[in-house]
Amino acid sequence: MQTEFLKSFFSFAQQNQSFRWWLLLMTALVFALSYTASNLTEEHYAYDLGDVANENIKSPAEFLVKDDKATENKRQQVSEETLTIYDYNDRLVKNINQRLTRSFAMGRSAFEETRPANIESEASTLPYGKEKFEKLLGISVSQGAFAILEREKFSREIEALIREILTEVLANGVVANKEMLLRERDKGGIILRTVGSGDEKIETNLRHFYGQDQAQAMVRIIGEPLLKNMDYTVKNLIVDFSQRLLSPNVTRNTSLTEEMKRKAQEDISPVLYKIKKGEMILREGERVTALDLLELEALKSRVKEENHVANAIGAGIIGAIVFLVVYLRISESKRRGALANNKTLLFFATMLCLSFIAARLAFNMAEVVTAVAGSSNLTMEALFMAVPLATSAMIVCLFMDIELTASFALILALCTGAIFENRFEIFVYAILNMTMAAYWMQHCRERKVFIKAGVKLGLFNILVATALNLYMGEYAPMNMAMDGGLAFLGGIAAGILTAGLAPIIEMVFDYTTDIKLLELSNLDQPLLRRLMLEAPGTYHHSLVVGAMVEAAASDVGANPLLARVCGYYHDIGKIKKPLYFIENQRGAKNKHDKLAPSMSSLILMSHVKDGIEIARRHRLGQPIVDAIQQHHGTRLIVYFYEKAKRQLKEEGGKQSGREKEINVADFRYPGPRPQTREAGLVMLADEVEAAARTMESPTPSRIQGLVQDLINKTFSDGQLNDCELTLKDLNHIARNFNTILFGIYHHRIEYPGTNNGKSKNGSADRQPPKQPPSSGNDDSGEDAGRLKRLGQS
Repeated sequence: MQTEFLKSFFSFAQQNQSFRWWLLLMTALVFALSYTASNLTEEHYAYDLGDVANENIKSPAEFLVKDDKATENKRQQVSEETLTIYDYNDRLVKNINQRLTRSFAMGRSAFEETRPANIESEASTLPYGKEKFEKLLGISVSQGAFAILEREKFSREIEALIREILTEVLANGVVANKEMLLRERDKGGIILRTVGSGDEKIETNLRHFYGQDQAQAMVRIIGEPLLKNMDYTVKNLIVDFSQRLLSPNVTRNTSLTEEMKRKAQEDISPVLYKIKKGEMILREGERVTALDLLELEALKSRVKEENHVANAIGAGIIGAIVFLVVYLRISESKRRGALANNKTLLFFATMLCLSFIAARLAFNMAEVVTAVAGSSNLTMEALFMAVPLATSAMIVCLFMDIELTASFALILALCTGAIFENRFEIFVYAILNMTMAAYWMQHCRERKVFIKAGVKLGLFNILVATALNLYMGEYAPMNMAMDGGLAFLGGIAAGILTAGLAPIIEMVFDYTTDIKLLELSNLDQPLLRRLMLEAPGTYHHSLVVGAMVEAAASDVGANPLLARVCGYYHDIGKIKKPLYFIENQRGAKNKHDKLAPSMSSLILMSHVKDGIEIARRHRLGQPIVDAIQQHHGTRLIVYFYEKAKRQLKEEGGKQSGREKEINVADFRYPGPRPQTREAGLVMLADEVEAAARTMESPTPSRIQGLVQDLINKTFSDGQLNDCELTLKDLNHIARNFNTILFGIYHHRIEYPGTNNGKSKNGSADRQPPKQPPSSGNDDSGEDAGRLKRLGQS
């Protein structure tokens, strides 16, 4: 659904006559930026390492050469020389001691009548048990070890000995991977950072730190003199607990180390050296070295920068000329109205600009991928074939037509070839790819058409890719297979991407596709079901009108599906006041009998306004809204106009004088007249079908005469002047209308023993004969200017 901003913008675009020139300028500018952003400057001095120079190359001006390799080497050296940061956790001993105190205090509380006052509250409140002891201590305890502790009543001496051993071992420092630590000796040591205080110092003696295995061994060594007089089982328990409570307190801080390396690298300035003006860069006959290539690349970069502005101006002018030529060609074609609408022109320009940007991004990605891959199989052309650029052509064809899309594809192919370094093969592939993509998207009425078109396009792309490879002299099976696979993926991706983007474009630009029209033509649509229940006569009339216009649409160059849907919804406004229309009164008294003719005319005209409001509220689409608004054109409501004149005459006034008091405009529909073929068809079918209902004994000859007469009157009244329907078209329309009406009002046989419901006076299901209402002005000639023999050829 369009936002208020978009509606306001489109309204401004429609009314602003200079808007299309601004679009031309902006589209040319986008192309210029996309073009000059790529590497289009001619590559002079294209040498490889070891080639022999065939000319002398001097510097045209002074410039700096940036040696990226030397800069990177210097930065790598600085990174390698940066000392590694290790964190010393001075809080680990305190944490372990707290766990010892809490766990042993909990254990002793089961054997002491009075708990010490200095025991922490959590330990004092926990119930005695092995699980709670393990939770507080932080390690698992076997049943045997726990039994020993119970036997010793969780002795304070055991607790103190464990604390003493751990404190002495951790004071020296325990590292998780000592082998990795010792590698830091080549740098001259490490930076030891205390976690608690943040103090840092350079530590050069790295051997004195314990590794994990050394720390485990040191527990036994330190504990040997302390535990020599203790029971063997208690001694083993103390050693086991000490070893399992032990953990590294010196750890490598990778994040801070990398941050220091990054800062050290950033402090290194790029390695630059100056080339003087006139300095000989390369002499004829010399072999090209790595340094020569670096200087040549710097020289080419400088030339490109000098030509950047000139390239932008030139590309913009060329792009503007191409767009203008195509626009003028379309303007002179049979579809000259295709781009006359500023909103359509905006859509056309938007798709071009988005495609330019997509092509530019694809070029950048292709450059990066080919540079990283470094494989001869993965070329710029191969990667381009995987880009679903055909999506834009498929979308344009979906909302416009194949003729306009062909022009779009030509513009985009030319510009894409330029963006991809003026490569001929890119242009050929793009124009064939997009043209066939548009061809397979014609008359899209089902969602699966997107996928079918994508598969067909993928297979077609394989054929084009193979032909281009043969043309360019590339015969390697691996290269051809890769190009074909990427081309097939590009076709599939285009179909999938189109299916996803089409609804968005449809909502933003308020377009109506055949897919949406098919959804609206479903008679189970809530709006049509409401019409069937609330205004059944109008519903049946609308179905017949839809069938009539669909039958005639193909012969006059209109969209049959759009015409049928417009026929279904053209009288949708009658839902608001159904009983004020004769087809819905079902034998009841006519409500207009008690109304003034002017009021009756207002009620009849209101169904157009009501229909527009309902159509917009239900988002039926602008073409259907236009058909509702235009299907009566500016015709005169003859019946109530004549009734108003009769009333004035009956009041005793002089007709010649009193008729001037009646404003004819009050009895005319506000219009506008039909602007499209579909709206013109709906106008004619609406009038013909309504009149045919009033006929008594509707024989083919009488129907044919009625159709001819009504189409003549509508044409003579000028209602069809703006909808591009020709005299030949009117003849086709009359013939198709006759065919449909003959099928509805065909002759029925009388079955034996019945009278087919007929009474003495004729058919029981028909009303008394009425004369078909005139649709022209009352002062028109009886048969002046009428066309003859419509629908009879």
